[in-house]
Amino acid sequence: MTAYLNALGVICALGRDKDEVARNLFAGDCSGMRTEAGWVPERSFPVASVRGKLSAIPAELATQSSRNNQLLLEAALQIRDDIDLAIQTYGRERIGVILGTSTSGIDEASRGLAHYIREQQFPADYDYQQQELGAPANFLADWLQLNGPAYVISTACTSSARALMSAQRLLDLGLCDAVLCGGVDTLCKLTLNGFSALEAVSEQRCNPFSANRNGINIGEAAVLFLMTKHAGAGSPIALLGSVASSDAHHISAPEPSGRGALQAMRKALSRAGLQPKQIDYLNLHGTATQHNDAMESLAVTTLFPSGVPCSSSKPMTGHTLGAAGALEAAFCWLSLSAANPEQALPPHIWDGQPDPDLPPLKWVTPADRLASIAPRYLMSNSFAFGGNNVSLIIGDAP
Repeated sequence: MTAYLNALGVICALGRDKDEVARNLFAGDCSGMRTEAGWVPERSFPVASVRGKLSAIPAELATQSSRNNQLLLEAALQIRDDIDLAIQTYGRERIGVILGTSTSGIDEASRGLAHYIREQQFPADYDYQQQELGAPANFLADWLQLNGPAYVISTACTSSARALMSAQRLLDLGLCDAVLCGGVDTLCKLTLNGFSALEAVSEQRCNPFSANRNGINIGEAAVLFLMTKHAGAGSPIALLGSVASSDAHHISAPEPSGRGALQAMRKALSRAGLQPKQIDYLNLHGTATQHNDAMESLAVTTLFPSGVPCSSSKPMTGHTLGAAGALEAAFCWLSLSAANPEQALPPHIWDGQPDPDLPPLKWVTPADRLASIAPRYLMSNSFAFGGNNVSLIIGDAP
């Protein structure tokens, strides 16, 4: 069954709605990546934050107040009309909420615990619900008064890619007629200190696949798709193939040959009924760590020996962790949508210094264009700790 992606709400360092995000994405705008101090003691490094005031959590849901839920609310408000139409069409009990996150509202919890240590009591605005991993789905379901399945997937940096997979399964099984799916993750000291302790954070803008790459930048984002069994207005875009694999190689390092990544990409193609030569663009996981880029380049050149236009968008958005899979799927969606009248592709931004130890890839430049005639097929990769791999294929619906 085709899973149509009928609406998209998105907020990240590139912008606060899909048109602004698309405009800055295709322009290769990295201005949202800014160097900041205060996250990790005695260190400054670039982070990709959402700037400006966020919508307040409604008063009746005050116990669920967190920056994570505020970002999610911003994305949901962008597609509120589409959500309301789905409620009228299908009923509240037939709409699910499946989201991915890695830290949920842990920033509020960390500050609450610090207050407790100092004062022997929690602050008045602290509530345990803020930090629960299920908090984003619970909040969205409560705010919209939805009664379908609502849960959160937390598999590190594949979380929201898996949320899209799970949403598609709920439609296939007939358990839902529509699913709000995507992901949300927020900058916080816990994450930044954790990756800093792993010596994985770069003090410059990340430089994926370069000989000079030296780590990731962290960002924040919220992404929300409305996925249904029926095509919406305009040219329909669909999730055509979605597959996960697990090579279980190491708790934090990828399997060096890219075996699990290759398996995910091959099976996604098989599920979509496509051949590698039919893929028009590949959004790479592309974290700019030594091990990820080496592994991914091997897997990609094995599957695409003649090359495929590809890029990593993380120099523009940072690595948004639990939101990354849905955010980069959103970039594929935007590439196919009316928000991209020039048929541009997300450019690969780096210093242009290839690593001689990596097989060369076919990098997207600002001059590259998608075909204007359907069908067009785009792939997005997400890889995570524990050897956890997901590949999604998004394209013009048949």
